[in-house]
Order: sequence, then C-alpha cells, then structure tokens
Amino acid sequence: MRTAERTALVRDSALVWLASGVVGVSFGAIAVTGGLPVWVPVLMSLIVYAGSAQFSAIGVLLAGGGPVAAAATGLLLNTRTAAFSLAVADILGRGRLARLLGAHLVTDETVAFALAQPDPARRRAAFWISGLGLFAVWNLGVLAGALAGGALGDTGTYGLDAAFPAVLVALVLPTLRASPAIRRSALLGAGLALAVTPAVPAGVPVLVALAGLVLHGNRGTA
Repeated sequence: MRTAERTALVRDSALVWLASGVVGVSFGAIAVTGGLPVWVPVLMSLIVYAGSAQFSAIGVLLAGGGPVAAAATGLLLNTRTAAFSLAVADILGRGRLARLLGAHLVTDETVAFALAQPDPARRRAAFWISGLGLFAVWNLGVLAGALAGGALGDTGTYGLDAAFPAVLVALVLPTLRASPAIRRSALLGAGLALAVTPAVPAGVPVLVALAGLVLHGNRGTA
C-alpha cells in the first residue's frame, strides 16, 4: 500500500481517535471521582479494553456490587464482539500472534472502519491503523481522566459523548448508500434496538440489532 493511502487512513482514523480520547477521559474521571483508585480504570482499560463494558462494570462497582457481578455485566455487553470477530477474521492475518493481538483490538469502530474499505489490502491496513491508534488514545485518555479526577467530571454533561456515535454513523453511511439490502437490514436492526432500549441494560440493544442480519441473509429468497 502506498504512503499516501496510509496517510489517508490515519487522517480518517483520527476522527475516531479524538472521540475515543474524549470518552476515555470521561471514564477515568468518573471512576476516580466515584472513589476507585487510579490504577483500577487504567488497568481495566489495558486488559479489558471495551468502552461500554467498562462503563457498566464501573457502574456496578460504584453501586456496591462485587467484582463477579461487574465482570458478568461486562461479558454480557461484550458478546457482540464475537459476531464482529467473524466479520474481520480474514483481515487479521493467519499468525497466532496477529490473531491474538487483533482479537484484543476488535471494537465497533475498528470493524466499521475496516469493512468500509473497498479492497482486502485497505481493509487490513485500516483495521490495524485504526485499532492500534484507538487503543493508544483510549488508554491515554483514561489515564488523563483518572489523574485529573473530579476536576473534569462527566464529559457527557457537555454533549461530547455524542462524538462517538456520530463518527460511527459517518463510517457506515457509504455502505448504506451503496446497498439497498444492507439498508433494509440496518433499518430492521435499528428498529429492534430502539424497541428494546427502554427495557434492557445498555449494550444489549446492539445484540438485538444483529437480528437485522437475518433479512440480509434471506435477500436471495425474497
């Protein structure tokens, strides 16, 4: 891949990195302000590395729940990455080390960014560029937020938490425009997710939205 193409991927990934850093700062600040030591959010971000699962686990801990309950909540919310891993299995490479590291970098954002690319070479480069950058920025943001503590508070108060979903929408729009079948599947998934949102924990609606893939899988028989 040419240098210009890699530069373009870095430039496009920077939008996701910026949003991730903002949310990471919020996470670190919330955890420490709630009474947890600095090392807890920092270590969790390095080992677990899952935004929504981390927020939920910290919420359980701050509410008085034990580590088992917090871990179970995080595992439930992160089950969606199993489906994402299947989508990018060929992108990661064949080596065990590449697959192990790549599996740790699988997130909503890295998968969306990679699959939005037009060819296998660009998809692989996009995954690793966005994934490694996102991991670094997220952890730096969490560290900064944890060290700052209550001085920052929840960045959601300023509406900055909307940056993350906005970037995701921008990533998937080209694919939605190109394929009517994918648009129908996405609409079905979005409708199902919205319908269950008031009744289920955060993160679960994303799992329910995967039911939209059934419509895409049956496009040939429709």
